[in-house]
Amino acid sequence: MRSLLRIAIAALLAASGAVFAQPADETEAVILVAKPELRDPEYRQTVLYVTPTAGDRHIGVIINRPTTRSLASLFPEHEPSKKVIDPVYFGGPFGQSAVFAVVKAKTNPGGGSVALAKDLYFAARVDVVDKIIESTPNDARYFVGYVGWRPGELRQEIDRGLWYVIEADPELIFRKEPRGMWDELSRRARQLRAQAPYSGTLVAFAR
Repeated sequence: MRSLLRIAIAALLAASGAVFAQPADETEAVILVAKPELRDPEYRQTVLYVTPTAGDRHIGVIINRPTTRSLASLFPEHEPSKKVIDPVYFGGPFGQSAVFAVVKAKTNPGGGSVALAKDLYFAARVDVVDKIIESTPNDARYFVGYVGWRPGELRQEIDRGLWYVIEADPELIFRKEPRGMWDELSRRARQLRAQAPYSGTLVAFAR
């Protein structure tokens, strides 16, 4: 049986549903790597998987911040949650009272889920996340919260020099050991920037 918290989450997502509109093209997803200049404690040394959505908005999740909590500890009355092996990750400061899923699936799980890459989806609706937990619990990574940008906001952040932008790699989302990911990708981003300072990916993504 769902806890009262999970039922309450439905109202939260209904209020923010516009953020999860169908993306223009999932192939435009990228990895954002926080530059050392980004001192905000919520984003310092973070790595994000980000995709554009309708209306020049963007959504993403922080992929290198596992918590010490399991899904079962968050929802002790939800029996299927006990099957999830990996810890819950902190996905971002928005919607922190909700649990979101990034799931590997051959087809869109529905409910306005956003395609992040081939056979990879971001699910936000409570009933869809519940179905994922019940049917394929370990084909997904679960996040408390997410990150969202208003139209043009991410372009401004990139112009201010807050993020490195590199090619999306869906496998990074499911890396078992995320420690060291920021150092690794920061080095890679600096090398790529030195080789091609005017990246076509950056221009196409955050136009």
